[in-house]
Amino acid sequence: MEENKLTGQGFWEEYWDDKPGNKKAARTSLLIKEILSAFDAYLPRKEGLSLLEIGGASGEYLIYLTRKFRYSAHSLDYSHLGNVRTLETFQKAGMEVQVYERDLFADNSDLPKFDIVYSLGFIEHFDNPGEVVRCHLDLLKPGGILMLGVPNYGGIYRFVLKRMAPSIGQTHNLKTMDLKNWSVFEQDFPISTVFKGYIGGFEPLNMKKMEADTLLNRLIYFKIRVLMTLFSFHFRWLRKFNSRLWSGYLLGIYRKKA
Repeated sequence: MEENKLTGQGFWEEYWDDKPGNKKAARTSLLIKEILSAFDAYLPRKEGLSLLEIGGASGEYLIYLTRKFRYSAHSLDYSHLGNVRTLETFQKAGMEVQVYERDLFADNSDLPKFDIVYSLGFIEHFDNPGEVVRCHLDLLKPGGILMLGVPNYGGIYRFVLKRMAPSIGQTHNLKTMDLKNWSVFEQDFPISTVFKGYIGGFEPLNMKKMEADTLLNRLIYFKIRVLMTLFSFHFRWLRKFNSRLWSGYLLGIYRKKA
């Protein structure tokens, strides 16, 4: 299945090696708050349900759900450094998590089936997201909940990122950032839609990347930071308007048919 991946294991080991520790400020971003609000609105409130995050490093969303709903936390990721971050996150909180250091596409038949399986910022790293969704469903109980989240680097963001961070187009499948394309796997698998939509409104943070330090790029980067301030404080009300052209995130929640 390696040919389906736009990023390999080495990419993620380097990513977690370079990434600083979790920052409290990141948890307060308006986009993250929208994602958490969707969790609160659509996920079952039943203590003890088994929850698996695929690509679970570094555990920030997983620990939120575990605290909020008192689920049993499980994480599957093939990055050793990423898994270390997840364990650190839970250890600092004094909470338990079961971490599986595995490739999703390996033989995982020995794993249990889970009540809720989800990934956030995962399926867009593959040429064939449908095959990735199938692997999610293989780990999900009949009647269980599947949740998929993808950042939006398409729409208006695509034109800025093409200059500021061209590698985004190499490591992300931009077709996954149009919900119309999700209908392919929705029709192929025994799932019913609980919620599907664009959330977060316009999110300048999606453009806050700069791979080449040039004068023009620094100017664009500065303007992006200004936009971030404006849409965090003065124009927050505009975030309630969503579209594939400018919304910061895509989220789908499904139920696997029994």
